[in-house]
Amino acid sequence: MGRDGAYCGLGASPSVCGGRRQCTEGRGSGGRRKQRYVEKNGKCNVQHGNMLETYRYLTDIFTTLVDLRWRVSLLVFVLAYTLTWLSFGLIWWFLAYCRGDLEHLGDKAWTPCVHNLNGFVSAFLFSIETETTIGYGFRVIADSCPLGIALLLLQAILGSMVNAFMVGCMFVKISQPTKRAETLIFSERAVVSPRDGRLCLMFRVGDLRRSHIVEASIRAKLIRSKQTAEGEFIPLDQTEVGVGLETGDDRLFLVSPLIIAHEIDSRSPFWEMSKDGLRAEDFEIVVILEGMVEATGLTCQARSSYLCEEVLWGYRFMSVLSLEGGHYEVDYGMFHQTFEVSTPTCSAHELTERLAEAEAQLYWSVARPEEEGAPPATGPGSGSGSDS
Repeated sequence: MGRDGAYCGLGASPSVCGGRRQCTEGRGSGGRRKQRYVEKNGKCNVQHGNMLETYRYLTDIFTTLVDLRWRVSLLVFVLAYTLTWLSFGLIWWFLAYCRGDLEHLGDKAWTPCVHNLNGFVSAFLFSIETETTIGYGFRVIADSCPLGIALLLLQAILGSMVNAFMVGCMFVKISQPTKRAETLIFSERAVVSPRDGRLCLMFRVGDLRRSHIVEASIRAKLIRSKQTAEGEFIPLDQTEVGVGLETGDDRLFLVSPLIIAHEIDSRSPFWEMSKDGLRAEDFEIVVILEGMVEATGLTCQARSSYLCEEVLWGYRFMSVLSLEGGHYEVDYGMFHQTFEVSTPTCSAHELTERLAEAEAQLYWSVARPEEEGAPPATGPGSGSGSDS
């Protein structure tokens, strides 16, 4: 059945919902391109500006370094070690210069603080050997130089701190499970169609890897601007879209692709939304999938979103599972595919009211003939016999 043939009601006639039709689709109201709050790849489309208290980034310098881009992180990594070596190399050269070691090069009677240190280059190399504990044995500290011994201890301690800090940052950055989220996929479209006698908003999620996401959970948020009764305008207001939190259906065993359903009931933000009203709306549905990576135990989060024009009314997802040779096979080529089904074009609220009216009319049409054919009621003393 084509889109024009879609009718309102779960097996009801088109007159139940007034016979409304909507066949046009667009990029948004008036054909304009709508701005996303969250991109399809999960990137949040938000820029921070006019941040006056930038010093707060330095109070959490570790997280700041981890959040940097890779090229910046590598630059900081190289600069941290290079500047440390250069700084201590300059200090070793200055110590030798102050003690007069550079003026007594080749003097066998003079005992320098650092043997074989004859300039800034050799001081820089000695700094590298000290901090990295290479110890070639050519340049060594004399036991008669207490300042050199103290400087050696200081560089060893600070060098260990630099190593711990920079290696820790790189390890955390490498082990971040952000790339794992790229193998968690969402359907390109969301659909609205009947399920078990009720209208449901549905989308599909899947995992491309064989290693699973442990303790996976799904959430959904409706993002749209609204105005309160007091006249306050709230841009990008977030409303929870229930996907089974009360029943535990939000906890997923994501071994094969799953269809996540939001039942449109009286608590749903789509309770008053019809097929015609959907095209006039301006909203975004953000879906968030979270769980632990089985291989590393780290928490992973994948995000996607659906604009109102990416919600197909009257469609259902194609099946992707089949039984092949004693195992279930997933056809990801059908992951995004949908097909049209008979779906009400009115809102879930209107549909519920009209179905309730139809049930009430059916009840009275059955009850009245039974009342008309019932025998007249008799009193307690109206029996045909008499006592004599």
